[in-house]
Amino acid sequence: MTKSFPEHPQFAILIEKSGLTPKEASEKLGVSLKTIYRWINGECKPQAMALKQIKELAHMANSTPNHRRASFKYIDLFAGIGGFRKAFDSIGGHCVFTSEWDKNSRLTYQANYECDHDVVGDIRDFTVDDNALSKIPDHDLLVAGFPCQPFSIAGVSKKNSLGKAHGFKCDTQGTLFFDLAQIIEFHNPKVFLLENVKNLMSHDGGNTFKVIKRTLEDELGYSIQCRIIDARNWVPQHRERIFIVGFRRDHGFRFEDFKIPDFNPVLESILHSPEEEDEIPFTLNGGVGDKYTLTPKLWDYLVRYKEKHKAKGNGFGFSLFGPEGVARTLSARYYKDGSEILIEQEGKRPRRLTPRECSRLMGFDLPGESSFNIPVSDTQAYRQFGNAVVVPVAKSIAEMMKPYIERAIKTADNQLYFPLENEKSEKIAVSG
Repeated sequence: MTKSFPEHPQFAILIEKSGLTPKEASEKLGVSLKTIYRWINGECKPQAMALKQIKELAHMANSTPNHRRASFKYIDLFAGIGGFRKAFDSIGGHCVFTSEWDKNSRLTYQANYECDHDVVGDIRDFTVDDNALSKIPDHDLLVAGFPCQPFSIAGVSKKNSLGKAHGFKCDTQGTLFFDLAQIIEFHNPKVFLLENVKNLMSHDGGNTFKVIKRTLEDELGYSIQCRIIDARNWVPQHRERIFIVGFRRDHGFRFEDFKIPDFNPVLESILHSPEEEDEIPFTLNGGVGDKYTLTPKLWDYLVRYKEKHKAKGNGFGFSLFGPEGVARTLSARYYKDGSEILIEQEGKRPRRLTPRECSRLMGFDLPGESSFNIPVSDTQAYRQFGNAVVVPVAKSIAEMMKPYIERAIKTADNQLYFPLENEKSEKIAVSG
């Protein structure tokens, strides 16, 4: 069992506030990257001098407004509750535009992030024409966890014979990817990061992804890299998602070089402990609130439902986990019965995760932390966390992307190729 130290949450929070990546922190503090990760995850006690240094760095970083110390500007589309916002703020980005259609998600977003811009609703209000598109600020990076709506490849030859337009403006019309493509076409950002469910690649026999790939590469002119990543090595949850990174010019980013950390967290790390301060209604008197224990009627229904399907030879039904377990994927329907992730209770019926535990499971809070503001009902909170991106995964991707984003900005400004530190190539001029 992993031992947690009192300094662990403090050190992890200070790293985040400092704006340093773990690699940058290891260089500044003069310790190995492995040691930094051990301190962040509470596997051992941070050195007193290192703790003092990181406090000073965090103070310096937070004494300067975000927009003044930002190294790049980005927009956050289909933003949800800000998983990508936490990731890209942590590497020095400044968000200049946010769109999220759900009003409850906007409430949670604005309760947790300082916004010097409006957090707008339906993105389609900004894609009706060029005048509307121009209201979206210029940006270096676009991030979006766009919804997957059904569309398929249209027959180009047939449309030509009918005198109709083809390409993404026809093939994706009526989908939210169409609006996303319009924004990319109009603003031509240097970089984008898109996220979706793993099944995006197989949807409609692979046709949906073919349209997306063709649109981004052939029609919008980006060099793209894709990877399906399971969050299991960051949080105690199996959650596979596809991430698509696109650069306007090939700057050497290769998703196959993305490193999966050698961590295997278990549910105990995100569950409430008796030592926590009470957080009503989640916890009271050192225990989880009674409202999260399943009612006799619901528990009886779930047991009978599972038994019925087991008799038919399939595995439908609830999943029960102890503290050493790794959860199934948290879904937006978790508020209905919690059946995909039920927590064992000795001598009692199982219980749901609390919204605070969901926050930790998705990485919005660190283990043992309760700082992410949850201003909405439990039902809305479950929906929001179930639809979110896992923050530590997003941060790891952001950290990998950071030098390439900076290179893309320098290249665009100076028309020069800037090699990264680990590359041996010489600077060479490239045409604009």
